[in-house]
Amino acid sequence: MASMTGFLTEKLRLKVNPDKSRVAPPWQTSFLGYSMTMDKKPKLKAAPASIQRLKKKLKNIFRMGRGRSIARLIEDLRPILRGWIQYFRHAEVKGVFEELDGWIRRRLRLVIWRQRKRSYTRARNLMRRGLTEERAWVSATNGRGPWFNAGASHMNDAFRKKYFRRVGLVSLQQELRRLQSSS
Repeated sequence: MASMTGFLTEKLRLKVNPDKSRVAPPWQTSFLGYSMTMDKKPKLKAAPASIQRLKKKLKNIFRMGRGRSIARLIEDLRPILRGWIQYFRHAEVKGVFEELDGWIRRRLRLVIWRQRKRSYTRARNLMRRGLTEERAWVSATNGRGPWFNAGASHMNDAFRKKYFRRVGLVSLQQELRRLQSSS
């Protein structure tokens, strides 16, 4: 690091920011939001810090969405998700996008669960979405928290991927496939 810093400052007369600069293997660093895998033939991936920033940004939108319809909430999410996937369209590791899709749908199910505050309303809406009366009542009165219920099978059965696609949610995986096939 010292020899590199000396060369850059003395020979090339560039300023080096010691907080941002370091010498490390490519899989331990990130550059412009991208990182690399530790494989023999490295692959480009979205850096963990970039994913955390996206999640933080989306959490703020989900918090604002408690009093709005899901369609309106998804309408606010759409440009952020499209822009993020446009930027990371060169990524070769696709598992991250699958995990993010699942996490986003679970957060939306959490908003839906919280919007229906009473057990009676939850049970009635679960029945309306296709669950049996017994399963809807057991699910609505299980006493578990919203995050548990958002990931539980009753919410996954009531609000499938198809529902969110119909309401207009952008799938990061499908968008990535579309972008990579067109280029």
